[in-house]
Amino acid sequence: MTLPPTRPAETAGTPEAGAPINQWKTLDKDLKRIVQLEQAGQFVGRPLLSLGIALVFIVLAGVAASVIVGGTPNALVIVAAAAFGAYMALNIGANDVANNMGPAVGANALTMTGALAIAAVFETAGALIAGGDVVSTISGGIVDPASVAEAGIFVWAMMAALIAAAVWLNVATAIGAPVSTTHSIVGGVMGAGMVAAGLGAVNWPVMGQIAASWVISPVLGGVFAALFLAFIKHRLIDAEDKIAAARFWVPLLIGVMAAAFSAYLVLKGLRKLMEVDLPAALLIGLVFGVLTVFLTRPLVRRQSEGLENRKKSLKKLFGLPLVVSAALLSFAHGANDVANAVGPLAAIVHAVSDGDTAAKVSIPLWVMIIGAGGISFGLVLFGPKLIRMVGSEITKLNPMRAYCVALSAAITVIVASGLGLPVSSTHIAVGGIFGVGFYREWQAERRSRALGLIKGKPLPPEERKRRKLVRRAHFLTIGAAWVVTVPATAALSAAIFLGLRTLGN
Repeated sequence: MTLPPTRPAETAGTPEAGAPINQWKTLDKDLKRIVQLEQAGQFVGRPLLSLGIALVFIVLAGVAASVIVGGTPNALVIVAAAAFGAYMALNIGANDVANNMGPAVGANALTMTGALAIAAVFETAGALIAGGDVVSTISGGIVDPASVAEAGIFVWAMMAALIAAAVWLNVATAIGAPVSTTHSIVGGVMGAGMVAAGLGAVNWPVMGQIAASWVISPVLGGVFAALFLAFIKHRLIDAEDKIAAARFWVPLLIGVMAAAFSAYLVLKGLRKLMEVDLPAALLIGLVFGVLTVFLTRPLVRRQSEGLENRKKSLKKLFGLPLVVSAALLSFAHGANDVANAVGPLAAIVHAVSDGDTAAKVSIPLWVMIIGAGGISFGLVLFGPKLIRMVGSEITKLNPMRAYCVALSAAITVIVASGLGLPVSSTHIAVGGIFGVGFYREWQAERRSRALGLIKGKPLPPEERKRRKLVRRAHFLTIGAAWVVTVPATAALSAAIFLGLRTLGN
């Protein structure tokens, strides 16, 4: 086939040139369709590629386990547990890490690629450097260890809990709901424990505390985030000389962040390296906070030189602190939540290898590597969906608002630790975003009423409804997912336990 001749510019409007031009237009349309088809193929193929890589990781985890424990009796059980542990870690990375990186991405302080890279590095570092080397096999005293002392029943219970929690996290990620991985694994242990040993084996007071955390965590996170945003608005945004106010207050706010995160990391993320009580952690935080104020004051002054006296200029001063806070949250999350992926796996390895159960077991290095690697792979492969949802679809964030969410997460954990309240880092972070959004709605309502009083025209109800700054659909979906996490994983785990025990017999 020969191509149509080149379109001569001087004859473009003549009848003789009409046919070639039409042929060129047809060719252009065909080429455009081919490009669109290729783009559609890439769009459809990307999820399949991610699923393929995830499957390869799960298979490699099982292969590694078979090589390491090949001579152990019932090694096949450990291999299966390693595969499910890898699956659980992938889902933790896909769902839970969004709470740390979502605000920074939504505020445009980080690109999605940058957020994924930072989170992968710091999640892995937190898991391998500061991840607990000893883990409770009954997940915080949910089930009485004596009631499942038989090794065979214990193994099936841990396996069922691991599978149920992983499946629920997968479902929650698919529907766009960030949920607590800790609550997921706790529900799994409770469900299998009830079937294995009866209702009396469950520690119901502890379960009551966990249920209370469904309300306590998001409320505390939202209140603290709203209070910080109100302070920034009063002292910086509404100030006549915004740059002068920023030079005074921004270093102090960064110092508060440094103090909060230092204490947070000591309490939550560095328990493997050091064991300190709350007063000592607060003292360490205070020292780091004061040093940070002195170090950042000249930096903020230089950064603010030449900036205009407007709100947009203030956002630039919060970008770097927000990135640092996201990295520190990822480190603490990797250190703290890796046990949710590998705790049941470590318990199964101990029970199969030693033939008994224990209240606490050590986590082998290869098990920890599976957990750390799975979290990072899950984040990179499947995390962007929830990162976008948390960062930009609940309410609009900028660096100042996102900074308030990150600071709220650290301070809420510290306050809750001091009060002995059970909290979830996922609920705190998402609650902080809702708190910022509802505070913005309240502020907008105040301005509208004030403007209406001045003009003598109150804002119509339909206009007030249109100005809602928090998406109610996400609020309801996430709230419902939080409430049903423990019951859903418990029911699923109970069914899986019955099936596994039947197969085992």
